[in-house]
Amino acid sequence: MKKILCFTLSVLMMLSSITTAERIKDMAQLAGVRDNSLVGYGLVVGLDGTGDKSGQSFTEQSFRNMLTQLGINVPPGLKVDSKNIAAVMVTTQLKPFKKPGQKVDVTVSSIGSAKSLRGGTLIMTPMKGIDGRVYAIAQGNIVVGGFGAQGGDGSSVTVNIPSVGRIPSGGTVERMVHSPFTETKDLIYNLHSPDFTSAKRLADAINNTMGPDVARPLDGSSVVVRAPKKPGQRVNYVAVLENIQMTPGEAAAKIIVNSRTGTIVIGQHVRVSPAAVTHGSLTVTISENPTVSQPNPLSTGTTTVVPSSKVEISQQKNRAFVFAPGASLKDIVKAVNAVGAAPSDLVAILEALKQVGALKAELIII
Repeated sequence: MKKILCFTLSVLMMLSSITTAERIKDMAQLAGVRDNSLVGYGLVVGLDGTGDKSGQSFTEQSFRNMLTQLGINVPPGLKVDSKNIAAVMVTTQLKPFKKPGQKVDVTVSSIGSAKSLRGGTLIMTPMKGIDGRVYAIAQGNIVVGGFGAQGGDGSSVTVNIPSVGRIPSGGTVERMVHSPFTETKDLIYNLHSPDFTSAKRLADAINNTMGPDVARPLDGSSVVVRAPKKPGQRVNYVAVLENIQMTPGEAAAKIIVNSRTGTIVIGQHVRVSPAAVTHGSLTVTISENPTVSQPNPLSTGTTTVVPSSKVEISQQKNRAFVFAPGASLKDIVKAVNAVGAAPSDLVAILEALKQVGALKAELIII
C-alpha cells in the first residue's frame, strides 16, 4: 500500500506540472445548445414469468387501460395475471437539433417487482419533457445485459442488473425542442469550470483569431461573442470558434481526500509553511488463550475453562520531517515517501497541518 501511495503521488506531481492548450469546445458549452431529458411510463410484455407479481395494482390498471384503448372490453371482476408484464419507466436524452423522425436510444427500467426484462417488448410509450409535451415515442425489443437464475431450493445467481435494459434507436422524435441558437443577437459560451482567468483567456483567444472586440467576458463563467445573424453563416462561425485553442487558468490550491477509498489528490499549487511533523502509530494486540483446569482424581471438583488474556502494546517509531518555507508538491511527496506514510496517515498529517495554518490549500474531504 505504501509503494502504491508513493507511486501515485509521484505520477500526480509530474502530471500537474504539464499545462496544455485545449479547444474551446472542450472547455465551454454554447448557451441554449444542450440535451433535454425525456421520461415516459409504459408496459413491457412477453416476459417469461419474470414480470410483476399478481396484485400489482398499477400494472394491472395500466394493462386494462391499454386493452380498453385497443377496443377490448375487460370485465371488471376479471383478475389479470401480470407475471408476463412489467411496469417500467422509459428515459432518454434528446440531443439538441434532433429533428422529427430521427432516432434516439432509450433506457427501460422496472418500477415494480419484475425480476428480469430479458426477452420483453416495450409497448408504444409517449415520452414527455419537463413541460409535459410529448417529444418522442418509444417502442421495441429490449436488450438486457444482466442475467438471473434461481434454483428450486431458493438459491439464485444474478449477473449485473436484469431489471434494466436498453433499446438502441428505440425512440422516434416527434417534436423538435425549441433552440434560441438562431434567434439571439450574440452567442454566449459558459465554461464547464468557472474561473476568471479562463474566462479572460477564452475571450482573448477569440479576439486574437476573429478580430478585436469580438468577445468579452461577462463574469467568471460566461463569455459573450458577436455572431452573424444568418443561420448558415452562424453555423460556419461557431465551427471556427469551437476549434480555437486556449490555455485554461490553473486551478486553485486544493487537496481532495476520499475517506471511503483512501484516494488522495494534491494540486500542484499546494504550499506548506515551515512546520515540523512526526507521525507514529500505536498498536494494541489482545490475544485470548483459555486454559483447562483439571481437578485431582477422586475429587468432587469439575473441569473448568480458565480465561487467559495476553495484551501487547507496540509503537512504531517514525522519523520527523521539516517543511521548509514555501514547500511545494514535490517537497510534500518527498517527505511522505521518506516517512512511508499510508493513506490514512497522510490524511491525519494534512488535517493537522490545516489546523495549525501551515497548509496553504483548501482541504476537501468527500
